[in-house]
Amino acid sequence: MAKGPVLIDLEPEEAARIDVASAPPVPDMIPHAPQGQAMQMAAKAVARKSSRLGRMFITVTLALVGAAISLATWTFVTDLMAKYPLLGLIFTALLGLFVLLAALMAMRELAALGRLTRIDGLRHAVNDALENNDLGRARGVSGKIVALYKGREDTRWARDRLAELQGDQVDAQGLLALAEREIMGSLDAMAAREVEAAARQVATVTALVPLALADVVAALTANLRMIRRIAEIYGGRSGFFGSWRLTRAVMTHLVATGAVAVGDDMLEPILGSSILGKLSRRFGEGLVNGALTARVGAAAMEVCRPMPFSALQRPKASALIKRALSGLFTRS
Repeated sequence: MAKGPVLIDLEPEEAARIDVASAPPVPDMIPHAPQGQAMQMAAKAVARKSSRLGRMFITVTLALVGAAISLATWTFVTDLMAKYPLLGLIFTALLGLFVLLAALMAMRELAALGRLTRIDGLRHAVNDALENNDLGRARGVSGKIVALYKGREDTRWARDRLAELQGDQVDAQGLLALAEREIMGSLDAMAAREVEAAARQVATVTALVPLALADVVAALTANLRMIRRIAEIYGGRSGFFGSWRLTRAVMTHLVATGAVAVGDDMLEPILGSSILGKLSRRFGEGLVNGALTARVGAAAMEVCRPMPFSALQRPKASALIKRALSGLFTRS
């Protein structure tokens, strides 16, 4: 049997009757480019604002459950005290310890929220000092930034350097630029490493875990941990509610600006279209999810930083992606 294409000769009259333009288009057999579905679902889930009715339902439900648990616990303790006084005393002591620990955790959460509010206030104060070119206000806010990192050994050299050079500055812009370069530079590098590590983790998990919704959970967990670590680097606390508030603020901003509704167009300048075309669907999806995680990290750095980016360059998601994925591919 002959191999190769089969050629059919047509008569000139038959060939003239064939209209090539009216032929149906050839179906596209190339799958759609990866869009980072796991990161998009995670971002939309966090940024989604619940309705007032839903919040009221959750509040009433928590109140009823709390009242039921409290009443059951009180009844159990009183019955235990009546039947077994010694066990009742032990259980009462444990219950008191539980209440004390819960109160301490609540105080820690309030302190974490207060710390985040303080950092946000510092960022606004820096903007005001720069806009008004107020040297006195700039000295005040730079002193507050130094006090924010007073107990950290990793900023000791930067704080000493700032104290040595700040007397030479004659305007607000120069003083705040000096404070940003000396104190924020090393912190920016630490935060960027956290973003790169989270991007690699999300890309790896998405590419290797085939379970449905597992990549969404992994992406959400990695991003929550990344934002919490970035907040800690810049002086914030790692409270649950504070981390959740930061995550919602970052994700809401990204969803509103359409920054998570992108595909592999952000990877093509880094990896090249020839390499992207050879990637499997799952592996390409992992790379896009990792790239979107880097974009979330860049936004989190701006939100958690006590000073706006002015003297130092704002982190670019493309640069973070390139460093996070370096070594995986080699451009020819």
